Amino acid sequence: MTLPVQVRPADGAGRRALWLAFAAAVMTLMFPLAGLVLSVFALVSSIRAIPALRSVPKPIGTAVAGVVLSAAALLVSAGVTAMQFYFGEELTAYTECSRGAGTVASQNDCVEQLERAMEKKMPFVQPGQLQFPFPP
Repeated sequence: MTLPVQVRPADGAGRRALWLAFAAAVMTLMFPLAGLVLSVFALVSSIRAIPALRSVPKPIGTAVAGVVLSAAALLVSAGVTAMQFYFGEELTAYTECSRGAGTVASQNDCVEQLERAMEKKMPFVQPGQLQFPFPP
């Protein structure tokens, strides 16, 4: 007769939470909407890892770092996603304009059109105040 092996799911919970949070941060930089979903999942996983690590005498530093990193990724991805939805029409018009732009001067015109369109949607920005340092 063999003894059953005890599996402690809390042993790697902190590391898993931190890896998920790191993946959420990277995904936020590449695909903000996917980063939003993954950061919510990472935040829940990190929060659930804290009591699991406390039940087994393990340090909770990795889970806390996961909470902080996934919360930051959640804020950034939510902000970027909201901006993309708010300026969706302007960004689509810029994409179409830049596809047809064959010269540097016409690309600069597309950027200026994007700046003016964004200024119209932002009531707190004065006309001519918004200037991109590089083409978006």
